[in-house]
Amino acid sequence: MDLTGKNAVVSGGSLGIGSSICIELGKAGANVALNYRKHGDEAEAIAEEIRKMGRKAFAFKADVTSYKDVEAMVSKAKEEFGRIDILVNNAGINWDGVIWKMTEEQWDTVINTNLKGYFSFSRLVSPLFKEQNFGRIVNITSINGLRGKFGQANYSASKAGIIGFTKAIAKELGKYGVTVNAVAPGMILTQMMANLPENIKDAAKDESVLKRIGLPEEVAHLVVFLCSDKAKHITGEVIKVDGGQYI
Repeated sequence: MDLTGKNAVVSGGSLGIGSSICIELGKAGANVALNYRKHGDEAEAIAEEIRKMGRKAFAFKADVTSYKDVEAMVSKAKEEFGRIDILVNNAGINWDGVIWKMTEEQWDTVINTNLKGYFSFSRLVSPLFKEQNFGRIVNITSINGLRGKFGQANYSASKAGIIGFTKAIAKELGKYGVTVNAVAPGMILTQMMANLPENIKDAAKDESVLKRIGLPEEVAHLVVFLCSDKAKHITGEVIKVDGGQYI
């Protein structure tokens, strides 16, 4: 897939799936602006790796729960790149607990990060995409937004919300040449997942018909495809990358 000359904004780009998405977008030819909140060194290292490919790239500190922070990042990306062609909403967190023990803070923090952040970025790039009659939005959700997950009512609700959000704005933006799709990973071997107890990883493998845990770049490859011209007739879809874990 060739994304030469395209400009991408990626939220949550410093670690895990997000960092792989940034790298693969860069490999495909895109310039990349990546967001981080805590992991500045890691984010700058990703940006530097992309710059070594001959692309433009920068890391931007922003709290995705803050509309003003997101607005500042989008403005910076437009200033640096001239235009924005691609948005990948990836920033998200989990804060687990069964519903009878979950606090209001747990609920609000996860919902605001995982849903409001997606709204803010999408709200801000949509006028740009409409004006240029082109755009690609890819929202990272989860198979747990499709099936629910014990101990993750807040996370599952946010990821299910992303699916509805994706379909709604796909309808709103389609006539302007903008595609909007969601990618739903299963268990993926990120830095955070690598530290999970072996029994949890084994349970995920047992659920998968392929009997393996996915890799971040396997999610990123699909994201790059959805951002390319090869996927220009695909919109409003939710595509799982889970090795058959959901089925």
